[in-house]
Amino acid sequence: MQLKGLVRFFAGALILISVYYLSFTFLVRNYEKKVAAQAQSDVTKSLPSAEQQYPGNKELQAVYSDSLAELVKERRQRILDSTSNKEMAGFPWYVTYDKAKEKELNLGLDLQGGMNVVLDVSVEDVIRALSGQSRDAAFNKALELAVQRKKTSQSDFVTLFGQAYEEVQPQGRLSTIFANAYQKDIDFNTSNSKVLDVIRREAGAAIKNTYLVLQKRIDKFGVASPNISLDENKGIISVELAGVDNPERVRKYLQASANLEFREVYKNDEQFIAGVIQPMNEAIKAAVGVAPKAATDSTKKDTAAVAKAGADTSTTGSLAAILDGKDSAKAGKADSLKSDAERRAELAKAEPFFSIFFPRYDPRQGVAFGPIVGHILPSDTATFRRYTEIPSVRNVLPKDLVFVYGAEDKENKRAPLPVYAIRVNPINPTPRVSGERVIDAKQDYDQSGRPEISMTMDQVGAKEWKKLTGELAPTDPSNVASLNYVAVVLDNIVYSAPSIQGEIAGGRSSISGSFTLEEANDLANILKSGKMPAPAKIVQEQIVGPTLGAESIAAGAKSFLISFVVIFVLMLVYYNTAGWVANIALILNLLFTFGILASLGATLTMPGIAGLVLTIGMAVDTNVIIFERIKDELSRGKTYQQAVEDGYKRSYAPVLDGHITSLLTAIILFYFGLGPVLGFATTQILGLLLSLFCGIMISRIVTDWWTNKKRHFEYFTPVSRKIFKHAAFDFVGKRKYAYIVSFVMIALGASSFFHGFRHGVDFDGGRNYTIRFEQPMKADDVRDALEHEFGTEPYVKTIGNSNQLSITTNYKIEEQSEAVDKEVTQKMFDGLKKFYEPGLTLEAFSSPRFIVASQTVSPTISDDLRAGAIKATVLSLIVIFLYILLRFSKWQYSIGTIFSLLHDVMVTLAVFSYCRDIVPFALEVDQHFIAAILTVIGFSMNDTVIVFDRIREYFRTGTMKGASRDQIINKAINDTLSRTVMTSLTVFLTILILFIFGGEVTRGFAFAMLIGVITGTYSSIFVAAPVLVDFDKNNQLANESEALPVKEAAATASK
Repeated sequence: MQLKGLVRFFAGALILISVYYLSFTFLVRNYEKKVAAQAQSDVTKSLPSAEQQYPGNKELQAVYSDSLAELVKERRQRILDSTSNKEMAGFPWYVTYDKAKEKELNLGLDLQGGMNVVLDVSVEDVIRALSGQSRDAAFNKALELAVQRKKTSQSDFVTLFGQAYEEVQPQGRLSTIFANAYQKDIDFNTSNSKVLDVIRREAGAAIKNTYLVLQKRIDKFGVASPNISLDENKGIISVELAGVDNPERVRKYLQASANLEFREVYKNDEQFIAGVIQPMNEAIKAAVGVAPKAATDSTKKDTAAVAKAGADTSTTGSLAAILDGKDSAKAGKADSLKSDAERRAELAKAEPFFSIFFPRYDPRQGVAFGPIVGHILPSDTATFRRYTEIPSVRNVLPKDLVFVYGAEDKENKRAPLPVYAIRVNPINPTPRVSGERVIDAKQDYDQSGRPEISMTMDQVGAKEWKKLTGELAPTDPSNVASLNYVAVVLDNIVYSAPSIQGEIAGGRSSISGSFTLEEANDLANILKSGKMPAPAKIVQEQIVGPTLGAESIAAGAKSFLISFVVIFVLMLVYYNTAGWVANIALILNLLFTFGILASLGATLTMPGIAGLVLTIGMAVDTNVIIFERIKDELSRGKTYQQAVEDGYKRSYAPVLDGHITSLLTAIILFYFGLGPVLGFATTQILGLLLSLFCGIMISRIVTDWWTNKKRHFEYFTPVSRKIFKHAAFDFVGKRKYAYIVSFVMIALGASSFFHGFRHGVDFDGGRNYTIRFEQPMKADDVRDALEHEFGTEPYVKTIGNSNQLSITTNYKIEEQSEAVDKEVTQKMFDGLKKFYEPGLTLEAFSSPRFIVASQTVSPTISDDLRAGAIKATVLSLIVIFLYILLRFSKWQYSIGTIFSLLHDVMVTLAVFSYCRDIVPFALEVDQHFIAAILTVIGFSMNDTVIVFDRIREYFRTGTMKGASRDQIINKAINDTLSRTVMTSLTVFLTILILFIFGGEVTRGFAFAMLIGVITGTYSSIFVAAPVLVDFDKNNQLANESEALPVKEAAATASK
């Protein structure tokens, strides 16, 4: 083997990188366990247990227990926040918890609980805004038609609107509607197609702006590692918030329109310090009971040091260092941390307000003039808010003053936040200039070539802007003390507060400053976010309670470990000492997979764990193919060294072909997939790529290192030596019987489209709830109780334990609103409350204790998902057909492939259609089912390619001179029977374990895979290869050797 040194280098590097990144996960998990135990202990010591507090009252005990759990959670978070910048003991890289947390392997919401939503930006609202809220009858009728057609069409909304307008008003001109709003792009002579192009461009910009706004909003939910992604082609935004515990707040906040405002600010000067900050400080001290005495000298020094650091906004890190007591040159010293903690505790006693709020102050010049009045740590914002809500404190503040924070630092989430004091009229809080008046904003350059932002307002906005800037214009712009400022406020966060240099007329303004190019673009996008009302509407929602998440983790871990042990032992039992080679490759494959996922900041989901379980089975398939070929070479009398050399060399083609076909289907799944399915596709792609590296490169290095004239690995055991050794089944001769069986199965598969399927909620739309009861329940009883409430019969199925049911209803699914969501929950409660203890309230029923998970999918997104699934399946078949055609150069192989794959797909469809009411678990056609189908297509090709490659080899080398075509094909099938069965068995065992132990989330997927593995093995033997015989009437397969170059033909003939 060539390049062994390079392979060793990469293997060693991958091991170090994987261990490095995974170490953060283990460190964080261990630290969080200790903190959780400490939080539990603190609460337990302080408060009585539920049994002690309410003896004999189970209902009150349950409510009290929930309160205790919430207190433990809050205590845990406070401990983590207070020690986030403290270096954790025992870690060789001296990393803080905060930094380690950023590098850990994240868990998806299905493993830790949380909320996932898919939002669709309302392009309809964008078009109405562009038209100036036109009342034109044809325009509004066209919009109504487009909205209706969007539910069943794959075309974008702008195209549907254009088509509808042509139908409603064949001779109409859209320019007459949109010319006034966008005169620079549209005039009265602009064609309809050009107008639609402008609308499409603006709609795309609105979607991007909404995405940017949501990016900034999700940080407010206080969850670790929130995830948000934009699919520009589909115009949808996916948001995943693991650990979020207030779904109603998330729905309301994510669907609200962007709230962009321009607000006057109080500037930081002596008058503000004396008139606001100082009285506020005295009022807080009086409220919390601090004696009115002068602070100690040390306290004054500390306060001055903090204020001085706060004056430098360009280096907020220095302020963080002072606040956290962290000298970068002496990081990690426990005594230093202790001293700083004591200093801050002393300051908090003497000056409670100034211990968290640091005024803008320059010791040399006094007050630092500007729009920022101070800084505050993110962890102190709650305390700051409580202080400002104290009535006596509120009374000393100006009635129109509202404190607002600036945007957080992108690089350091815990860096101090700037504090602004904006003016809000208490009687009429509406801003004088709002974001909806901004027509355009873009990044530009000033005369010196520095980045700036150009902003244009409409006529109404220009008038108000002129008036506002005129009032704030300074008498002497060169005197910083006389400058006034206007804050750019988006969703109650200040992103910029430029100074007003003079009155601005005409509605065109430029905002300059020390912006980077990225900052200028970000501010331009923020200004554009208020240009038009484009609210994002939730079209798909999934909520998973923490209890169900914990159960999923346990189920996933159990299936993963059992699969690993079973395959590990199987390799040793079947391949003797050579099994250690496969096991080493398997261990490294899994290590690299986890390490790469962690280094990429990926999120591990339950489908992702399913992908890892499947990887265990498929990872050893590479070694199975190689080992079986080595056994063939040994059976021909070759030495171990020569057998290893030829075994690896002749295994490359089937290994590569099998992996490439599986990779192609995995990539297609990744492209068309959404949400959890992406996790499965990601781990599968990684596992396949690493399987090639570990199964071929690593295993070859280990084998070559051990194998010499005196020692070698054993490849046979008493069991494996006899299995399939003299296999001589007449597969080709009996192919017509197999055709009859296959024809029946394909016919059943075709008829399943008429018999029907049970679609998952993501394909049909609807609401699905996982409800937990306090005693075992019968599905029929629950179904009857809810039919009376909903008017139609819901689908009810027991999942897992008999006290947990899945309930799906399409009640009012066409209506997407908070009121309908509450109505559905109310009806669910009314129908089910008789099965619970008396006294259960709607609020208690709605908690994760009883509704452990829920999912909502609108018909619009379900149509998109269904269409995407069909495209993915058809595209996979086409891609596989073309690959086999290119790889084997004979169309007969491609035909055999398509027959085989259609057979596998049809059989799986037939089982899901006809057995859906027989098996005791849900058989639904959903995203997981499509993932299984595509994986089956790739796996089936793996087995088929093994047989095809041996057939081609026999034809090329002339190994069986004088044998007929049927005999050669039959011999190839029999000679590869052992590896076909073994590759299928490894995958089958891992999927069976996943089916039994993996939990309900992956059970349908695992069942489809089990069917697919069985049918894939059958079709590669009884369908794909025999079909070659019937489509090769002119004996073209026998002419393989004629296409070979002379040197290759001679080489293959001599072996």
